[in-house]
Amino acid sequence: MPFLVPSPLLLQRDASHLDAACELLIASNEQTLAWQCAVTRIAAPTGNEAARGRWMAEQFARIGWTDTTVDPVGNVSARQPRAGAVVPLRREVWCCAHLDTVFAEPSPEVHRDGERLTGPGIGDNGRGLAALLALGHALQEASVKSQHAIVLVCTVGEEGLGDLRGMKQLLRDATPPPLAVIAIDGAGDDRIVNTALGSTRWRITFYGAGGHSWANFGVANPVHAATAVAAALHSLPLARDPRTTLTIARIGGGDSINSIPRDGWLEVDIRSVSAKVLTDLEKSLRDIVARIERIENARRVPGTSALTSRIELLGQRPCGATADTSPLIRIAQQATRAIGATPRFAIGSTDASIPIAMGIPAIAIGAGGSGGGIHTPEEWYDDTNGIRGLQRALRIVVEAAGQEEA
Repeated sequence: MPFLVPSPLLLQRDASHLDAACELLIASNEQTLAWQCAVTRIAAPTGNEAARGRWMAEQFARIGWTDTTVDPVGNVSARQPRAGAVVPLRREVWCCAHLDTVFAEPSPEVHRDGERLTGPGIGDNGRGLAALLALGHALQEASVKSQHAIVLVCTVGEEGLGDLRGMKQLLRDATPPPLAVIAIDGAGDDRIVNTALGSTRWRITFYGAGGHSWANFGVANPVHAATAVAAALHSLPLARDPRTTLTIARIGGGDSINSIPRDGWLEVDIRSVSAKVLTDLEKSLRDIVARIERIENARRVPGTSALTSRIELLGQRPCGATADTSPLIRIAQQATRAIGATPRFAIGSTDASIPIAMGIPAIAIGAGGSGGGIHTPEEWYDDTNGIRGLQRALRIVVEAAGQEEA
């Protein structure tokens, strides 16, 4: 897919607008941090992002991005105003941040102590959402225009079993597809995620007749089967190159301590940057489940009900990479060096994974500052040098969209 890079002359002619926008990010930093705290205080567990999405739409309108839409799954998109534009914009560059968090608290608490903000989701992805508003405000106030449309997008379903639902929906609806996608996720100012970490998530459930732990002992036991599968999966050899992981994430079943369970289940998370490795491990998983089912049924008391099994695919995230030679990568590297940081390529499972797998130039980056305690109630964000990450993000988005002549 072609990716158009603005000419050096074009960038030079409109550099003053971009520089002004970068200065505005500095002047408006307190507002950015206020946005970050406010959006984090709105609960948005995966699958229930509507309240946070409405708040983001309201803020987009307040900063002048009034062309805002909400799609059927809850993604919020705002398009840059084009007052007086005569020539229609040719393509779109999407700058995205996900709405959802891994937390279900009804009203997350956020605290500030100087440059440090603390609260569940304050970095992932309160920082990313605040960055969208900061970039939108700077673009609008500095009158930065571009050859291609800049679209600010708040996505749903990025975390956990959300399975990148929002980005998948956006790209199903996009005609033509975007010219480039830049996902803003968390803190940092040097990371460039250009490789998509693929994953498959599985729930394996065994079903049996159940019964009294003494009187009915000998009937097929679903929890015995589930634990045997877990042990067999744990023993599988995993590739080191490419790095591959297999995690038994949850396991359960049964009704009481003195009952033979009627069901037993486990959930498995498998990750690799190789689609072939993921496919091979799926086959191993299915073979193990079938083998354990045969073994457990052979052990049961004759005449009792057979054990049955079910394998469900809970989520699937694709593999892929945006090539190091891509113009978007060159733009991201240059913007990173421009703020005094050293570009660092990384692997991740982000909203950028879907466009990457489709061959659309895409990356994920941080929004400045530093952070830690991700996915814990003690998550924190430190805004020391936070402006640098916002300026980097602004330059990547604007240069990807191509600036136009005055």
